[in-house]
Amino acid sequence: MSKAVQEYLQKNEERLLHKLSDFLAIKSVSTDPEKKDNMEEAVDFLINYMKEIGFDTVERRETGGHPLVYAEYMQAEGAPTALFYGHYDVQPADPYELWETEPFTPTIRDGKIFARGASDDKGQVFMHLAVFEAMMNTEGKLPLNVKVVIEGEEEIGSEHLYSFLHDNQELLKADFSLISDSGMVDKGIPTILYGLKGFTGLELKVRGPGRDLHSGLYGGAVKNPAMALAQLLASMKNEEEVITVPGFYDGVEELPEEERKLMNEAPGEDYPVTTGIPETASEKGYTAKEHTMARPTLEVNGMFGGYQGEGTKTIIPAEATAKLTCRLVPGQDPKDVQDKLVDFINNNTPKGVIVDVKREALSAKAYKVDPGHPLLRKAAESYSEAFGSETVFVRLGGSIPVVETIDSLFGIPVVLLGFGTPEDNLHSPNESFPLEHFAKGMDVLTRFYNNAAVNK
Repeated sequence: MSKAVQEYLQKNEERLLHKLSDFLAIKSVSTDPEKKDNMEEAVDFLINYMKEIGFDTVERRETGGHPLVYAEYMQAEGAPTALFYGHYDVQPADPYELWETEPFTPTIRDGKIFARGASDDKGQVFMHLAVFEAMMNTEGKLPLNVKVVIEGEEEIGSEHLYSFLHDNQELLKADFSLISDSGMVDKGIPTILYGLKGFTGLELKVRGPGRDLHSGLYGGAVKNPAMALAQLLASMKNEEEVITVPGFYDGVEELPEEERKLMNEAPGEDYPVTTGIPETASEKGYTAKEHTMARPTLEVNGMFGGYQGEGTKTIIPAEATAKLTCRLVPGQDPKDVQDKLVDFINNNTPKGVIVDVKREALSAKAYKVDPGHPLLRKAAESYSEAFGSETVFVRLGGSIPVVETIDSLFGIPVVLLGFGTPEDNLHSPNESFPLEHFAKGMDVLTRFYNNAAVNK
C-alpha cells in the first residue's frame, strides 16, 4: 500500500475522529417522522464531504422517501470500477435510560467510540470516505473507479433503494460491489463473509369465539385459540430441530465438507456463555456453527393473546397471534417458502378455529460467493496484512437484502468488508466501535482498493 496514504491517515486520525463525531451527532433516525430535518442534515454532511474529497459527481437523489446520495470518480482509465454501498440512517436510540452517555453525543472511552451508528453503519461508511480523502490528498487520484450509493432507509427496509438500483443499472454498472455493514467473528480477527442467509416471514392470527369467554362455562366446548396456535407452531419442527413443513428443504444443497471445515475452524461464540442457555440445540447432523451459518431456520419471533396482566383471569381468549421468520440458504425462494408454510397451516389448522395469514412483505434470497474468488482472496490478504493475523472465512446467519439485489441485477461479486465486533451492541443501548478497528480498518481498505485495482 502507499506509505504516504498510511502516514496521512495516522497523522490525521484525531481530526478524522472529530469529523466522524460530527456525522454521528446527527440524529438520522429514518423511522421517526420528527427527524426529517436530521435526515437532510446527514445528506448535506455526505454531499459536502464528498465534494471536498474531489469526486467528479456528487448528487442528492430523491427516492419517494428519504433521499440517497450518489457520487462517482471515473478518472482511473483502464482500472476496474467498484460500487460502494452504505447507509446513513440509524436505529432509534430508545431506551435512553440504558445509555451510559448520550447516544448522539459521541464519547470515547475504553478504546471505543460510543454513539448510535458508530458501527451500524455511519462509522464504517465514514472509513471509506476517509480513505478516499487520504488518497486524493496524497496521490491526487484514486487507484480505481468508484461509484458510491449511500441510502437513508436501510433500517426501515430500503423500500425505495431497490427501484433506484433497478432504474439505474447502466449508471451503476461496475466490476464488483463493496459493502462494510457487517463485522468480524471477534475483535482483532479478520473475517471474510462469503455468504448471507435470505429472509421471509409470516404472521398468524388464530381466531375462535367472537369474544373472550369464561373458561369454566365454555372450556371443553370451545377450542382455545392460544392452545391451537401452540399446537400448530409445535408441529412445524420436531425435537431434532428438523423443520417438518413438506418441501421446506427443496433445493437446499448439502453442505460441502470443505465449507464445514472452514466454518468449524473459525473462532466463534461459546453460546451457553454468551447467551445463558444450558446447551445448544441444532439440526440433527449439524454443529451449531453449521446450522447458524449455512442451514435454513424457522423461528417464532413473538406470541401473544389472552390475558397478560397480573394475577389470573380465567378466560378462553378470542384470538392469539404469532410472528414467524425463516432464514433461507441458496436454493430456496422466499415466495415458494411462504407458499409452503401457508399450505402447511391450511392443512393443519386445528378444528374449531380459523387462521388468518399475513405474508411478510420484505423478503430476500440468500447470497453466496465462492470463498476462493480472487477478490475475496485479495480482501483476505489486505485484512491479514493490516491486522497481523490470519483471515477466517465464514457465512452469516443474518441477512443484508441489498446484497442479493446487487447480485441479481448486476451479476457482480459483492465483497463484504466488515469491521464491527460482537461487542458493538448494534441496535441496542451503548452502541460502540473499537478505535483499533477504525485505524486498522482504514489500513485494510487502502490495501484492498489498491489490490483490487490490479486485474490479476
